[in-house]
Amino acid sequence: MDIIEKARELGKLIQQEESYIALQKAQADADADMELQNLIGDFNMKRMSINNEASKKDKDSDKLALLNSQMREDYSKIMSNKNMIAYNEAKDAFDMIANRVLAIVQQSAEGADPETADYSTSSCSGSCSTCGGCG
Repeated sequence: MDIIEKARELGKLIQQEESYIALQKAQADADADMELQNLIGDFNMKRMSINNEASKKDKDSDKLALLNSQMREDYSKIMSNKNMIAYNEAKDAFDMIANRVLAIVQQSAEGADPETADYSTSSCSGSCSTCGGCG
């Protein structure tokens, strides 16, 4: 089996991953949530209005402030929506798996041992000789 076939196998395994399936469900739930979609639409319209107003030569500072305030309020409502929360949590979980897979592949392509290559969220290189200290 060649490397491209193995990559396609890996793609199939990724799509069978529990976190991928959960992300797809969360995406579908968010897409079907009309209240959430309306909030996102309102947010985008306000963002466009802000861009339009800000690009005018005689921009209205009060109007910009009001639009910014309304846009922040819409954003807060979007981010507190149960389906958006579920989507963000599912995305974070899947992103962690995807980042690990990508890191293992990338590090292996650079000569690292595939058995020990992994994704790290810390900035620690593991070398105390080049470190300014922990904590």
